Amino acid sequence: MKIAILGAGAMGSVLGSLLCKAGHDVTLIDVWKETVEAINRAGLKVANKAGDLSVHKIRATTSPAEVAGPVDLLLVFVKCYHTAAAVKSALPALGPHSTVLSLQNGWGNGPRIAEIVGSERVVLGVCYHSATVLGPGHVLHAGQGKTFIGEMDGSVTPRVRALAEAFSQAGIEIEASAQVLKEIWSKLALNVATLPTQSTIKLTAEKLPNTPEMQNLMRALLLEVVSVAQLQGIALDFTERWNAITGLLGRLAPNTKGSMLQDVENHRRTEIDVMCGAIVEAGQRLDVATPYNHAMLWLVRALEANYPK
Repeated sequence: MKIAILGAGAMGSVLGSLLCKAGHDVTLIDVWKETVEAINRAGLKVANKAGDLSVHKIRATTSPAEVAGPVDLLLVFVKCYHTAAAVKSALPALGPHSTVLSLQNGWGNGPRIAEIVGSERVVLGVCYHSATVLGPGHVLHAGQGKTFIGEMDGSVTPRVRALAEAFSQAGIEIEASAQVLKEIWSKLALNVATLPTQSTIKLTAEKLPNTPEMQNLMRALLLEVVSVAQLQGIALDFTERWNAITGLLGRLAPNTKGSMLQDVENHRRTEIDVMCGAIVEAGQRLDVATPYNHAMLWLVRALEANYPK
């Protein structure tokens, strides 16, 4: 399969390395020249939580125009605020049978991509792997989990099954799901409860459940996610989500930093708008109060506004 990955950050690099190792023709696309140059010069370095390092010979470029299309799969892993520009830049690599798969964080990326490429090309999903950028072309694969993909209308089509088979053969645990919206909101619940909380007080992920105060805040954030999801017909269960979230945190490598904490430490814009912001928007639309998500939205935006100039 010919695959282009938009975004050679932590998760794009991890999945790119696995798909490349399985024999797929993979190209990583990223705007950061240092990352692209490091990968092309010395290979993509992926460390696991045991400390073992693997190096993968994989193409990387800053220009989607350098990808000889059409690709079979365009995998989107850029930050939400870069989605539209990145997908538009990759249009020349798409053919009539290309699939665009978003495994991005938050809620709203899929509809945004569909407006650009057409909903018939878009497959949605979520990925429960966790990873951290250690340096240009060097990432830590901190935790493994399941990936879910499905059509925007909830169906499981032959192309979704074919993608799932390709990912499975690459060692990626994956399920073609008829409830992909529920899976996306399940991951959104995880992100809302863990990413802004660790980012505002600079805690690594595995330390989040260590105090009753933080557990109380995480529970309050999660309860608001579950409430607005259920009102939209998305059957999230609070107890199931809480157990899944705390279980995942307990399996992470020491000193694992979520993507939002990495953004804050590097003075980058975060994805708070498609996380807590998405819950606030849903609450306003459904006339449901979401004070804890609103507070986290304000706190993270304040952090961003006070980055050093």
